[in-house]
Amino acid sequence: MNCIEVKNVSKRFAETEALSQVCLRFEENKIYGLLGRNGAGKSTLLNIIANRIFADSGQVFVNGMPAIENDRAQSLLYLMSEQTLYPEKMKIREVFKWTQNFYPSFDLAYAQNLAARFGLDTKKKVKALSTGYSSIFKIIVALSAGTPYILLDEPVLGLDAAHRELFYKVLIEKYSTDPCTVILSTHLIEEAAGVVEDIVIIKEGKIIQNQSCEALLSKGYTISGKAAAVDDFIRGKEIIGTDSLGGLKTAYILGALPEEEIPGDLELSRLDLQKLFVQLTNS
Repeated sequence: MNCIEVKNVSKRFAETEALSQVCLRFEENKIYGLLGRNGAGKSTLLNIIANRIFADSGQVFVNGMPAIENDRAQSLLYLMSEQTLYPEKMKIREVFKWTQNFYPSFDLAYAQNLAARFGLDTKKKVKALSTGYSSIFKIIVALSAGTPYILLDEPVLGLDAAHRELFYKVLIEKYSTDPCTVILSTHLIEEAAGVVEDIVIIKEGKIIQNQSCEALLSKGYTISGKAAAVDDFIRGKEIIGTDSLGGLKTAYILGALPEEEIPGDLELSRLDLQKLFVQLTNS
């Protein structure tokens, strides 16, 4: 079966357990949202998959092949990381041409087209790029690499609102015309919610949710109103968090939408992905 499979992967840095017995499967032709707070283990996981760091235990397989020190397996994926690993004095157009030597399916014409759409000057050197244009440059290389698996670690870092919107549009266009597996690690959850199909939430190195976005959001709802009325309504329900302001209260509840009649002084709404994420990852 074509997929990236992570089996019982653990990783420790000194006293910090970055990943603990992580088991995941990223199936072909899906867009995944990899969500977690700072230090949750997202980048560590992606770097282990891409063979940039090694797990202390466990294994990663790409289309059934061990990922460690395996050029054939690694040629199937491309990781865009927060670090810029290209020679600083090299011009962008030269990076595009050199990338073809490592990724034979790299689409130079597509890369040049994206550069024009994003307003990236390919005559500039890597070191001359701003934070935002450095991200744009790395996004273009990743999307043009022609690999069946694309790993994007905080791809919109430094991008303004217009460029972020263009990124999501380009990502959907590519996915529609040339399906592939995309693993999108991001802090901008509300923006990514309209793009991702499946959600993986990692907290303190452990996977706490792994399912479709639709299924995850159907698991919870919000109830708001006067504190006393909210407390009465939520009694006996699975509460994942509350917010209070003056005499008003909002409770975040896991479970199907209630069949009982909602009192007129209370307001019920569905949880959005960002609110659900915040409540699930609170300490």
